[in-house]
Amino acid sequence: MPERAVVVDLAAVRHNVRALRERLRHPDGASHPGGTSLPDRTGPELMAVVKADAYGHGAIPVARAALDAGADRLGVAHVTEALALREAGVQAPVLAWLHTAGTDFAAAVAAEVALGVSGWELEHVAEAARTVGRPALVHVKADTGLGRNGATAQTLPAVARRAAELEAAGLVRVEGLFSHLGVADELDRAAETDAQREAFAAAEATLRAAGLTPRVRHLANTPATLTRPDLHLDMVRVGLGLYGLSPFPGRSPESLGLRPAMSLRTTLANVKHVPAGQGVSYGFRYRTERPTRLGLVPLGYADGVPRIADGAPVEVAGRRLRVAGRIAMDQFVVDLGPEATEQVGDPVELFGPASGISADAWAEAAGTINYELVTRLGARVPRLHVDSETSATSGKDHP
Repeated sequence: MPERAVVVDLAAVRHNVRALRERLRHPDGASHPGGTSLPDRTGPELMAVVKADAYGHGAIPVARAALDAGADRLGVAHVTEALALREAGVQAPVLAWLHTAGTDFAAAVAAEVALGVSGWELEHVAEAARTVGRPALVHVKADTGLGRNGATAQTLPAVARRAAELEAAGLVRVEGLFSHLGVADELDRAAETDAQREAFAAAEATLRAAGLTPRVRHLANTPATLTRPDLHLDMVRVGLGLYGLSPFPGRSPESLGLRPAMSLRTTLANVKHVPAGQGVSYGFRYRTERPTRLGLVPLGYADGVPRIADGAPVEVAGRRLRVAGRIAMDQFVVDLGPEATEQVGDPVELFGPASGISADAWAEAAGTINYELVTRLGARVPRLHVDSETSATSGKDHP
């Protein structure tokens, strides 16, 4: 076991893929989520989103686990992320959708990476296809209200016409149409999600009027996959749910049939007696009320542990405690109590299934969301991939 580790259970990833695929097959809940151990590819396709190093979980091991469990495709933000998957031998369909003027479109086309386009990228992608000598696979992105990437209702007709010309010339093949939802995780704002659905239908009509026939329409993210079967269309894109995290405040992953895959673990680096009134960490925001023992946990904000997460829960040798004082760059302190028996080397878990402490608890203490908490964990904490179904361990040095 490394001194510090992000432990990722690939069996949980596989469970979550199976559970989500079961929802796609039985959106009315007629079957039990995760009830099959075999990949089942009926119903809409499932894209496993492994951008940002699989939300901090390790893109390559997670991608392989997701595909083994029945995911049909992979999704990433950057072409560089897609190329890393290809270099690792992952040959499944991959879509990359966030580009800059410096994106290596030719490398993407050569590696058969599908590309999301919103407008300006189209000519660059077509030129890359000319250079490589094969058509580029394209998914047109429509802005249905989120205001980020995507062609607007005003610009989409021109984009569609140009895409049709390039398809006729053999330079691109428009396989898909997609967009992204803004408030699907807020169930009381269904009317706004409905408006995005209607805008998406209009975007599809625009593409078809230009002579394009996108066969893979995808709009649903994790919350819509879980609650809006009307938005499943031809494919859903699952990010957060893949990792066993809930997109809904106040709802646990378990209530959704999901299993958290990540644990953040280390061991006590120091234990010492201190008197009453002892200041703890920068600013002395915490002072001991009595003589006690303090434990030092060797993780800090340089590792991605939020500096402002005062009072966040942590388990030390099986006891639930709380952060005492400000989290520093490399370490933080817990007040073990005057009768504590913990020693240097005893196990510490900040969050994970073993302790029952959720990533949401730390996110709440830091005033953020579980997405940010898991993706911000730094490269100096190794990713340790385990498989609770086989007791296998791999990837000890994966950054």
